[in-house]
Amino acid sequence: MPLHLIALAAAAFGIGTSEFVIMGLLPDVAADLGVSIDIAGLLITGYAMGVVIGAPIMAIITARLPRKTTLIGLASTFVIGNLLCALAPGYATLMAARVFTAFCHGAFFGIGAVVAADLVPRNQRSSAIALMFTGLTLANVLGVPLGTALGQAAGWRSTFWVVSGIGLLAVAALAAWLPARIPMQPGNILREFKVLRDPRVLWPLAASALASAALFCVLTYIAPLLRDVTGVSERGVTGVLLLFGVALTVGSTLGGRLGDRNLEFWLTRMFAGLVLVFLALSQAVHALAPMLALVFIWGTLGFALVPLLQTLIVDQAAEAPNLASTLNQGAFNLGNAGGAWLGSMALGSGLPLTGLPWMSAAIAAAALLLTLWGTRRHGRRAATLAGQAGDEALPLRSNA
Repeated sequence: MPLHLIALAAAAFGIGTSEFVIMGLLPDVAADLGVSIDIAGLLITGYAMGVVIGAPIMAIITARLPRKTTLIGLASTFVIGNLLCALAPGYATLMAARVFTAFCHGAFFGIGAVVAADLVPRNQRSSAIALMFTGLTLANVLGVPLGTALGQAAGWRSTFWVVSGIGLLAVAALAAWLPARIPMQPGNILREFKVLRDPRVLWPLAASALASAALFCVLTYIAPLLRDVTGVSERGVTGVLLLFGVALTVGSTLGGRLGDRNLEFWLTRMFAGLVLVFLALSQAVHALAPMLALVFIWGTLGFALVPLLQTLIVDQAAEAPNLASTLNQGAFNLGNAGGAWLGSMALGSGLPLTGLPWMSAAIAAAALLLTLWGTRRHGRRAATLAGQAGDEALPLRSNA
């Protein structure tokens, strides 16, 4: 793996751990700060909305800055935000620190994806983006369980101290391994916003939001589903989530490789596969063996979509890839919040837990229809990855 991709993946690992580890620490945070568990849960919502709001703001602010400087600055903001989380004296300051940290999330992944794609030959762009996002999947496999265990043993603040240390290492790696000159287009705020009127840019953003909503409609409530319906023990739930995290890592790598071959073909197949998996989940929730198999397939297909959709948006928004790629991260997080909200509303209205996979199947079907329409009507604006690149990397241009 090229060193610059290792640096990007290391930062992605730290950011991903910081985002998701709070789920395992909620009881400890709630008890320490004297708030109820549902109020503590808003720390997750606040982070997600911070990504949604902060992504376009940071993309515009950094539009004229050199890419290396921007990525180092965003990673440094992440370190500061986690230090503030570790030092937060109360709930309000912790919420503010979480939102502050989230502002760098969308912009880092959005701009980092563009940089990863621009530093390799065109026929390797999806793989490069997938390698960067491997850091995010490893955060779920390693960072979250280890961070949760550390927080439970030494206090939740200790986890944020360690995550800050990981962030410092990532900053050092970015400074050492990113090239000084990274290809970029001169910043133009009017052009950046104008490209968002193009349907070829809007439909991939909508597909990303739907893909994430389908995932989180079930994933948010996977623990009670496994415990109360499948009959899995508390320790067994942790094992299933670990299996799901491994599937995310496999899916990211798989999506990158398939995207380099035929992005649009595999994008539609992944959505179609998700529909079938969710339908199968609705029937298999009472049996452990098929449930485990389907959870692995679900995680693989679900995260294979991430590099595919991220590459697609970079291609479609060729005139303003930084803003569009960053907004795509906001779309993913908007889908996270939307999927969890839809699941909550459905359960509150009397829908049983076994009905959630049906809802996710419907959302995935909507994403499939949108993708079929978008690919047939508009296609990809940029050159197709396969067949037009050869083995030569794009020439590097000055940041000036």
